[in-house]
Formats: sequence, C-alpha cells, structure tokens
Amino acid sequence: MATSNIIAFQGFPGAYSDLACRNARPTMTTMPCATFEDAFAAVREGRASLAMIPVENSIAGRVADNHYLLPDGGLHIIGEHFQRVNHQLLAPKGATLEGLETVRSHIQALSQCQAGIRDLGLQTINHADTAGAAKEIAALNDPRHAAIASSLAAEIYGLAILKAGFEDAAHNTTRFLILAREPKLPALGSCKTITTFVFRVRSVPAALYKALGGFATNGVNMTKLESYMVGGRFTQTQFYADVEGHPDERPLRLALEELDFFAREVKILGVYPANPFRYQESQRVGED
Repeated sequence: MATSNIIAFQGFPGAYSDLACRNARPTMTTMPCATFEDAFAAVREGRASLAMIPVENSIAGRVADNHYLLPDGGLHIIGEHFQRVNHQLLAPKGATLEGLETVRSHIQALSQCQAGIRDLGLQTINHADTAGAAKEIAALNDPRHAAIASSLAAEIYGLAILKAGFEDAAHNTTRFLILAREPKLPALGSCKTITTFVFRVRSVPAALYKALGGFATNGVNMTKLESYMVGGRFTQTQFYADVEGHPDERPLRLALEELDFFAREVKILGVYPANPFRYQESQRVGED
C-alpha cells in the first residue's frame, strides 16, 4: 500500500482519532499507533503521509503532551479538523442497562459522562484508550461490563450500543491538527488562514506585554495563547499561539516582526486553512 494514502493516529482502531481521520480524509487508510510519538515518527519516517493529532477538547481542555511534541516533532501543521464526540455506552450483545455493574473508558470520557454513569450506578474503571476499552469488553464478553467509546468502535468490535449520546454536554468537540513532513501554505488571499507558532520571552517585567503588542496595534486576532514550562525550569516558559492571518499579509507580517524583536526562539509550526467550524460555532454562540 502506498504510504501517500496512509494517515496515522494514536490509539486502537475505532478511537475518536480514527473517526476524525476517516471524516477528514475519507479516501485515506488509517494507521493506529501506540503513542503520539509513534504517530509523529510514522510520518517522519515515510510510513504514513499524514498524522491526525488532538490538541484540545471543548470540555477537558488541552490534550496533554502534544504541545511539547509539536515544536520539535519535525512535522508541519497543514490543516485542522473539529470532531464532534458522541459517546456510546457499549456492551456485549444481549446485555441490558439494568444488568450492568461496571463501565470502563479513558478518564476524560468517563468524566464527560458522569451524569449517566451516576444514574446507572456503575463502578468506573480507567483505561488508556476508549477503543481499547471497547476491545477489552468484547474479549470479556460479560454482560455486566460496559465501555464508553465511539459508534465506530462498536462496529469494529461487534458490541451493542445500549445508550447513544451518553455524554453530559451536547457541545463535546475535539480539535485535531493534521500534520505532514512538508509545509503546505494556502495561497495568499485564497481562504481564511490560521498561523500557529511558539515563542519564548526574556524573563523581565512586561516582556510578554511588549511581545504581544504588535498583534493588537496591527489588528491581528489571537484565538489561542497557552503557556507551559520547558526544560524543567520554573523561570523558563514557552508560549503556544494561534492567530488569524497569513504571514505574508502585512498586518501579521508586522506583528511577527515585532514579536521577533521582543521574544526569542519564535518558530512557526504551520500556516493552514481555518476550518469553517470555527465560524459556525462562533455564530451559534453569538445567537445563544
């Protein structure tokens, strides 16, 4: 099989990352990987052409570790995908809600379904992966035990969906980044564009304020700014940012020039089309 048609993800077949791959790149073959590092390596080494990596969830927030992997992972962001997370309560065929005793899944999935779990009086068991939990339940084949996972996992592992839409919040959505070995910048003016970059600032008063001033004065909208420790040092902080715009557009070009003056180690991770979901969701929230 040509590696040009393979997209890598972390998790077991049927994971939400697998579902995101199939929705965003329906003509590609998905490649499960044990860890996020393995998914990055699959692309770097040419065993896959793309990787699908989750970075944030509308309920749980940032996906751990990936903000560390992105700057030094050797890949470029070429797109984004927003995947609606519809949790399903799965069990072996013939099981009933009344007969369930335990439910297992990833800790985030369990936390996103607390109300339903409480209503059914189930004991929770943490698992490293939603689809892995479904696979384990299929192997146990015990009607007392259930898993929380996707409808794709139910199909792959032959489980029954005892309760669909098991999540507590209807807006449960995960944002994914699509990564490739080479950058793929959209043509200037061809679409709404997101630029993602990381930077560090000197440990002096007002350093961050001065570094970000150029985005305000040039009218560049910053949609995401996060900080995290690097190198195990409490005084050394790296910032991860998403802004609207293309680096070749004058406002963003000037803002990045000013950032470069006040910051250090500025690194662009990707320039890519903004997914329309961003603006559909903003409009919906505005109407609410």
